[in-house]
Amino acid sequence: MSNVRKWIIPLIILIATLAVARFIFTNPPESKRGGPSGASQLTVEVTKLTPEKYTVIVDTFGTVQPKVQNALVAQVAGQITYVSPQFRNGGFFNKGDVLLKLDPRDYIADVKIAEADLLSAEQALQEEQATSRQAAIDWKRLGNSEEPSDLVLRKPQLAAAEATLLSAEAGLTIAKLALERTTITAPYDGRILEQLVDFGQVLSATTQVAEIYSTDTVEIRLPINNSDIELINFPEEFRGSDNQPALIEARFTSSFSKNQTWLGKITRTEAAIDSNSQQLYIVGQIEDPYNQTLHPGSSIKIGQYVNAEVQGKTIDDAIVINNSAIYQGTYVYIVEDGVLKRKDIDIRWQNSEKAIIDSGIKAGDLLVTTPLGQVSSGTRVTISGEDNAPQQRKPSKEQIARMQKKAEELGITVDELRAQRQGKGPGIRPKGQN
Repeated sequence: MSNVRKWIIPLIILIATLAVARFIFTNPPESKRGGPSGASQLTVEVTKLTPEKYTVIVDTFGTVQPKVQNALVAQVAGQITYVSPQFRNGGFFNKGDVLLKLDPRDYIADVKIAEADLLSAEQALQEEQATSRQAAIDWKRLGNSEEPSDLVLRKPQLAAAEATLLSAEAGLTIAKLALERTTITAPYDGRILEQLVDFGQVLSATTQVAEIYSTDTVEIRLPINNSDIELINFPEEFRGSDNQPALIEARFTSSFSKNQTWLGKITRTEAAIDSNSQQLYIVGQIEDPYNQTLHPGSSIKIGQYVNAEVQGKTIDDAIVINNSAIYQGTYVYIVEDGVLKRKDIDIRWQNSEKAIIDSGIKAGDLLVTTPLGQVSSGTRVTISGEDNAPQQRKPSKEQIARMQKKAEELGITVDELRAQRQGKGPGIRPKGQN
């Protein structure tokens, strides 16, 4: 009996195992997952690209410099006896204002000496003229029929007396000019950039007393990027009938003075490319920069760093987009037939906000303005504001045949099978089960 049990029990286990295996192979599990969905996964905002007439504004920068700047120099020696209240760093002055006075007493004396020399020279000339006339009379009285010589008429002596008079007159002029120069006056409307002397100081001739500049105009030297050269209207390209260059508008701003703006003009282009930076420079001017009526707010400072917006050329049919739609400065996304597509672009011009596109996209394209992360080209998208119902991909013939065969095995229709796979119907039941 025990021997029968030994071989019956393993036989039963083997039969049961084979039965389970046969059941598994004849009834494989059915997957309820459908094929990949054709529905869009993103909703994006787009703008239709339309060509427009666009005036380029070129951004550049520079530092403010005087148009006219000079060293104010004493032309005579002397001690400073008067200093104008405006003769201080930053002081304003008008043309002809007295800035400094030197001790004039030595020069007054020189003028008097020169006047005395002039009187003596005039007297000597008059005496020599009288002597010359008397010599001519005496020559005729002696009955000489020949013309008297120059020596007889004392012409050399007369010429010497005239020369002495001219020298005396020149000496008086020089003395008066030296006396006049003891008063140092402003050569133009301007401002003191640096004061170098003060009251009581003794100066020698040609001593520099201050650094001054004219306040009628300041200049800003502005570099132009090589890529922007073709977009700038250079002043010398538009000369009028008087052969004077046209003035190009410019707007200057500075972070030094909050919201401070100065309106100016581009007046000229430098004659050569800068050898250090290999860039072309244009020169802007601000007229009457310290006039509060024209330029309210803080006054502009020499050496101040300013940003400039220079009016450039007007481009017809320009494709202009916001910089926020550009990725890594090289590509954008557009939507075609509900699919996202990446387009490489070439930028013709760009500032801090906008860019003009030279190639890569065209008029009529739907430019994606929604910020995107790592999105692959070919992703299906929905355009915001449009009624885009999800579109299923049309199944292939092979997929249709497999679905029909499966539906027949389950005893249901193809539509019911499709609904079950999309989770909208009852679970899959084997054929013959309720």
